[in-house]
Amino acid sequence: MASVNEQIVREYFETLGFFVIQPNKHQVAARHKLDAEEIDLLIARPGPAGVFNTPKKVVWGAPDLAKVQRAIVSIRGWHTDRFSPAVLKKNPEIFRFTELPVIKEARKLLGPGTVTKILCLSDLTATAAPQEEALDLMRQGGIDGMLSFRTMLLELVEKVDVSKNYEKSDLLQTLRILKTYGLLKDAQLELFAGKRKKSKRQDVKP
Repeated sequence: MASVNEQIVREYFETLGFFVIQPNKHQVAARHKLDAEEIDLLIARPGPAGVFNTPKKVVWGAPDLAKVQRAIVSIRGWHTDRFSPAVLKKNPEIFRFTELPVIKEARKLLGPGTVTKILCLSDLTATAAPQEEALDLMRQGGIDGMLSFRTMLLELVEKVDVSKNYEKSDLLQTLRILKTYGLLKDAQLELFAGKRKKSKRQDVKP
């Protein structure tokens, strides 16, 4: 499952124009991870480094990544769990990738300068108060931005063109096939469809 999660995240960042580096190809078990092994992916945008003002909000999408130049990415694809404050407090290792020794390891490949810290996870708890508490814990833990798999997949589906053959990407080709047969709809189209249905219901007189 870890490789599937990494493939989704990799395709997402590559679609946005980033170079993606995967420093470690092995799984670590039965021992404490070394600093370099805390890095799931590193991303870098081609071109000279610009000024990046970290958005105040923690939940990100493609627009928030527009000015990110370099980042360390941690992937937590626990798809059966929502990231509540309790989950974050019970798993402090989630924040290990933000620590200075790990950032120093990232700079060995990315070069000196600012490294944005991005956490990719399944989803947050749906209730407003615990969700805000979870986001506060992420801020305090040094995380700059959080991307949910729902956001990444919806944006990938939106970008997939059914007229193109994505033979070099199993993930994009699978999304293209599902979209071709009407099994996936663009999030924007679903939104408009919902509005049309609602307006039709409002037009019906009792």
